[in-house]
Amino acid sequence: MLGIIISIATIFVLISISIGLQSAVEEQFRQLGADKFFIIPKGQLGAPGTGGAVELTITDVEAIEKVGGIKSVSYITAANAKIESGDKAVYTMVAGFPSDKIDVFEEISSYKPDEGRMLEKSDSGEVMIGSQFKYNNILGKPMRAGGKIIINGKVFKIKTVLQSLGNPSDDKMVYMYIDDLKEISNIGNRIDQIIVQIDSGEDIKEIAEKVDKKLKSERGVDEKTKDFEILTPEELLGSFGSILNIITAFLAGIAAISLLVGGIGIMNTMYTSVLERTREIGVMKAVGAKNSDILYLFLIESGILGLIGGAIGAALGYSVAKTIEIIVTKQLATTLLRAAAPAYLVLGCLAFAFLAGAISGIWPAWRASKIKIVDALRYE
Repeated sequence: MLGIIISIATIFVLISISIGLQSAVEEQFRQLGADKFFIIPKGQLGAPGTGGAVELTITDVEAIEKVGGIKSVSYITAANAKIESGDKAVYTMVAGFPSDKIDVFEEISSYKPDEGRMLEKSDSGEVMIGSQFKYNNILGKPMRAGGKIIINGKVFKIKTVLQSLGNPSDDKMVYMYIDDLKEISNIGNRIDQIIVQIDSGEDIKEIAEKVDKKLKSERGVDEKTKDFEILTPEELLGSFGSILNIITAFLAGIAAISLLVGGIGIMNTMYTSVLERTREIGVMKAVGAKNSDILYLFLIESGILGLIGGAIGAALGYSVAKTIEIIVTKQLATTLLRAAAPAYLVLGCLAFAFLAGAISGIWPAWRASKIKIVDALRYE
């Protein structure tokens, strides 16, 4: 049963983590809301601040604001900065956004204050810091609301310590107003991401198409030379789901090799069992057992071997998946990787293991059913 146990445990871990990761990501997108979409420069491979050959500017924001059906337009620009406190320094991302759009930022980020309060329009020279500055002591000691840190040589007051989002990169970010960011970095008029919030009742796809048309006109590009991308939550989720499914299928294919090995093991075990119980088969046939009875007996037995292996494998798989979740949560400070064990996954693994065992036992069972009574009773 070892092959079945290993293969089912592997498959369970892969699918469990995949389901947990997908539900965590879906939850993040639900928090964004269905009334917002994002515009990024083409060629930006990572998060805001990672840069690219193309840049968006405030001119693009002003053009988008002229499109009908839009409630609000905000934007984010990020830059790498040196953060200091005492004799300790780290380099991390600092993001800036317009002071009159703090409400849009709060909605898309899902941040809530752990200490202090969210920035207000008049809070120039003040920052919001991620939870790792307080709980992971990345500056050597816990940073608290009301304290001060030095960013690129300029002193800023800590207005807010933000609650953890479970994503290490987000929980290590520093947020400030865009005017403050321009003073300490050379971002110029660059914008890394534009956030568009539509009016209630509007169709997000229709508005996205209007914005796409407007920006192409403003930037002097066509469909072939378009240098920006518009991402709706649906598209982002779809892209992520496709990538996750491909990775899961690939790894499940590798796990299927273990299942094949397990199936061969069960076939060998059942074949040996047929040889050892040849006289027993003869006695059963002598007292009236049909060939089909013998066939079903061995098929069920091999299926039960697979089922027991599947049950142990599922239990082992869940334990491994849960261990991975705990390790990742503690070491990487992220809650995105979760172990999920829905009923359909457990039952599916058990049914799959039973079926694998039964299929593996077909040939030995058929061979057992074809043994002649006289030969079986004579067998030593």
